[in-house]
Amino acid sequence: MPEDLLLFTEENIDEQLKTAPFQLGCYTLRFYTEQGKPVKKVTDTVSEFYLSPSGGTLRDSTFNLVFYDSRFDTYRGFIPPQSGRNHPAFRYHEPIAPYTTIGLGGPARVFSPCGRVDDLRNALTHARGEGIPVQVLAGGSNILFADRGFDGMVVKVDITGLKSEERPDGVEVVAGAGETWDGVVAYAVSRGWGGIECLSGIPGSVGATPVQNVGAYGQEVSETIVSVSALERATLREITFTGKECLFGYRRSRFKAEDRDRFIITAVRFLLRPNAGVDARYPELRRTLAEGADIASLRPGGETLAAVRNAVLALRRAKSMVVDPSDGNSRSVGSFFTNPIVSSSEFHRILERWAGEGDRSVMPSYPASGGIKLSAAWLVEKSGFTKGLRRGGVGISQHHALALINVNGTTEEILALEREIRSAVAARFGVELEREPVVVPPSGEAGA
Repeated sequence: MPEDLLLFTEENIDEQLKTAPFQLGCYTLRFYTEQGKPVKKVTDTVSEFYLSPSGGTLRDSTFNLVFYDSRFDTYRGFIPPQSGRNHPAFRYHEPIAPYTTIGLGGPARVFSPCGRVDDLRNALTHARGEGIPVQVLAGGSNILFADRGFDGMVVKVDITGLKSEERPDGVEVVAGAGETWDGVVAYAVSRGWGGIECLSGIPGSVGATPVQNVGAYGQEVSETIVSVSALERATLREITFTGKECLFGYRRSRFKAEDRDRFIITAVRFLLRPNAGVDARYPELRRTLAEGADIASLRPGGETLAAVRNAVLALRRAKSMVVDPSDGNSRSVGSFFTNPIVSSSEFHRILERWAGEGDRSVMPSYPASGGIKLSAAWLVEKSGFTKGLRRGGVGISQHHALALINVNGTTEEILALEREIRSAVAARFGVELEREPVVVPPSGEAGA
């Protein structure tokens, strides 16, 4: 127990709790007297709770409130609102793993959940004053934190809101960056608005989708995005980019490339098609649709889009690409590698190299903007990394060769497996695989 911290006294404990400047969030606490005996159980799990005196410190950070979380063997601190209820409460030494779909990563030095644009401004201003780096966290489905954690501020974008408006050319839907992506897809499908139904089941939040131009089964969000609103970190100004200004490409945008870490996305505006019909460009999706429903008999709009959504969800579940706590194969960041796009001359060189191996299996390839798209999953498996492979506490999903999963391992084990796969694919095919998720180093500096 830190010696410079005052504990609650048993006398008038209820009044002390009423005036205590803290937020429980998702944590549960048990309070102790000066003699170390519990005096009031607030919720169900056990942690020790201390009140810091003015100017008290813990790990070089000043707190008004501190408690010890026995689940993670770490102290946490809260700074109460300083200018009204909407000021963000910064949490200290917050474990990040529970906020990610892969369940990995150490604690953040400072953690700030932000439900409004002004909360983001306050958090960025505080981080700037402290001289610490900032890492944005959205739905946690495409990010990997270091085992040591992050020595800076993690800003959790929780800005919600969903509204729609009919226009002559379709239905405009505006979603806050913190909205769950699949929730927005379900909302659109239930109303018969098409354009994003093939993106059903993709984990994460709305704000993350423009960053890497999320796509699946022939659709990409860039096809329906009208504009993206974002906060510029340096100036704290909110700027709106048209879809064209986002500079979308295959699994890329300005927010992932030239303007990486310059903006925080706050809202996305989509234009969807009312009473939409089937948009099934992938043969796999067309086959699944044909097996599950008589599409010709379905009315355009809600019925048809629901059939497409159900087919996509079935395909994703079969590959463990829908987050499910009961499915260990879904404990991942989704596809770890993007499908390589190569030039025609490079493609023929790769084919010749493969033919020289003596394997007669056909290399999957597809026409793509800028060249020919190869199957990263096929390359990985043909390089000796089969589904279900294990390396210590990590491995490859039993259902998808591109999903590196956390069984009971570490971030470093995941990255070691990534390096091993990339090296093998390069050695066999001369193809450099590109990492899809963001890997955050402990210092916040570029790399990893």
